[in-house]
Amino acid sequence: MKTKEENHAVLISIVSMVTFNSLFLSANGIFMLVAPAVWYDAVPGVTDTGFFNQHFIRDIGIIQLFLGIAFGLGMARPDRRVGLWSAATLWLCAHALFHFWEVAVGICSPSAIPRDFPAVTLPAIVGITLTLWAIRRAWSGNTSFVHGRRHLSRQARGGIS
Repeated sequence: MKTKEENHAVLISIVSMVTFNSLFLSANGIFMLVAPAVWYDAVPGVTDTGFFNQHFIRDIGIIQLFLGIAFGLGMARPDRRVGLWSAATLWLCAHALFHFWEVAVGICSPSAIPRDFPAVTLPAIVGITLTLWAIRRAWSGNTSFVHGRRHLSRQARGGIS
């Protein structure tokens, strides 16, 4: 059994990671939607991946925004957390693996890996950590907390399970 301090530390870590992914992904998505040309020129390495394509950047911006929302919504809705975080994390992992593949086949130089880490690989790692934490809690039947508070499940309140 964990001590109160250990539980508090875990809660702070989880909320910090959710906040990072929610804010970073949402802000990046909004940036891509609102100012795709500025985003294209401002983000390191993007100009090396091909010509400016406003439509494509906005398509990915929509995805980034939805991913950020999924992490935030998953924190607020414990009953939907595993599904929301799993789906978002799957896309983030596929995106990160694609960047590694580009290096492996010679499309990008190995210097792309550390350059892309904060914006590509780190959100995927955070997503994996959060998703595994949520799955573990779901398996233990302990999915009820939101920001450290305990809530009754729908079934306990007499609602639909």
